[in-house]
Amino acid sequence: MKRITTIGTAVVAVLTVSSCGGGSNDESISFEQLTTQKTVRIAKNEGAPTCNVQLELACAKESQGERAKAINAVVAQQLLGLEGLSLKQAADSFANSYTRSYVQDFGPLYREDQADAEKRSWYEYHYNISSETRQGRKGTTVYTAIVDYYEGGAHGINQRLVMNFDNKTGKLLTLGDVFVPGFEGRLNEMLLEALIEKTGSKDVNDLRDKGYLYLMDIFAPENFALDEKSMTFTYNPYEIAPYAMGMTELELPYDELEDIMRK
Repeated sequence: MKRITTIGTAVVAVLTVSSCGGGSNDESISFEQLTTQKTVRIAKNEGAPTCNVQLELACAKESQGERAKAINAVVAQQLLGLEGLSLKQAADSFANSYTRSYVQDFGPLYREDQADAEKRSWYEYHYNISSETRQGRKGTTVYTAIVDYYEGGAHGINQRLVMNFDNKTGKLLTLGDVFVPGFEGRLNEMLLEALIEKTGSKDVNDLRDKGYLYLMDIFAPENFALDEKSMTFTYNPYEIAPYAMGMTELELPYDELEDIMRK
């Protein structure tokens, strides 16, 4: 039997994200969905485990010039770890490289284990990314990606990755672009207060008894969303709590952040 190898790339569903707040400095960014899918079997025999890669990426339309190139380059680097390629090329390259490594690295191990039916599920790999964009605060676009993958072990990994782009330039916005120098201490205090309130805790010790911040202090992640009325900070599993606690989101209204935000 032949090893299954399928790959396809499609671009569909145009989405336009318009900036809020009005004014000549605000522009809109149009996105289209880029879909890449590839599946391979780990061995030639029928019924062997497979590795499936499914990438659904919001891609800024190339007709919008340099800002679209800037956005797509950041997406390729942040989500796929690739530089110097178009987003389509990066998606295809990632799918090919990931499935090729799966066969090369785990094929020999599977051949040793294939007689043990209980171990079959160990080799059913997948790597999926879905993404969406939405209007952000005053001329920004919020780009959210859900990355879900399983590479053996007790469970898979599910993460939410958020990026914020300047609509005029396509620049990726960081905490340093949003806040004044020296913001870290005050922002961390506010995030800690928000976490205590969200979990119904009394203090840091109570938080730690519940599993949060067991081996670390609170920190402000670059994983944040600049929405219209507030900022939302996302902590993925293992960042401030064990895997079983799941993802944690802390929302801070802009009126509470005003003193440390850039004008």
